[in-house]
Amino acid sequence: MLVHFQYKALTVFGRKQKWAFSCYFESRFVSGIYHYNGDILWQTGPHDPTKQELLKKAVHDLMLYHVYESEHQPNV
Repeated sequence: MLVHFQYKALTVFGRKQKWAFSCYFESRFVSGIYHYNGDILWQTGPHDPTKQELLKKAVHDLMLYHVYESEHQPNV
């Protein structure tokens, strides 16, 4: 489970955006850079490939919800 998930845009313009993110996963601090295509450049993260893949899916889901959903809301 991820807690205290935060993200910040590193590039604002263009389609090839990237975001810095951080959170806690299994009581350990995790951070990285999330690229527009779903790739993650880990700064700190789990060394176990299974846990890393699980964390990648969770980060991807959160980014879809927070970033992409908010960008595609109709203007009211």
